[in-house]
Amino acid sequence: MSQMKGGFGMQLQIDPVSAAPIYQQIRDRVVEAVAAGDLTPGDQLASVRQLAVDFGINVATVAKAYDVLRNEGIIRTNHKSGSVIARGPDTDAPADDAFIADWSARLATLIAEAVAKGLPDHAVVERSAAIVDDFSARRSQPNPAKDSTS
Repeated sequence: MSQMKGGFGMQLQIDPVSAAPIYQQIRDRVVEAVAAGDLTPGDQLASVRQLAVDFGINVATVAKAYDVLRNEGIIRTNHKSGSVIARGPDTDAPADDAFIADWSARLATLIAEAVAKGLPDHAVVERSAAIVDDFSARRSQPNPAKDSTS
């Protein structure tokens, strides 16, 4: 597993031998960091080139991750100033109907995988609630990395 700061103000971990594509891992770690409050609106991300150098991966891989994040509205990019976090859990604009429909379909597949592997319904619900609770708890904790840069 590769672990780099990569200009995120947090540890970004990718696993080069994972079945998940590297661009998807980058996207997922950024979304998780936003959900946990480690990255908040306005936070600067590493440049595509810098992150590619930090991880020793192709620039196109990082660009694809940033494109996905941009299309999802998680980041915005200015060609002069770079990419920044555009929204987070406390952003005024709620998720739109298209996002909710797509997310619900993906969630249904994840739940189906758990059920198909034999997890009882209550375990799926309990684990889901624990994950939401963890993100919420992490957002409410002070972030020393952010506090030292303020």
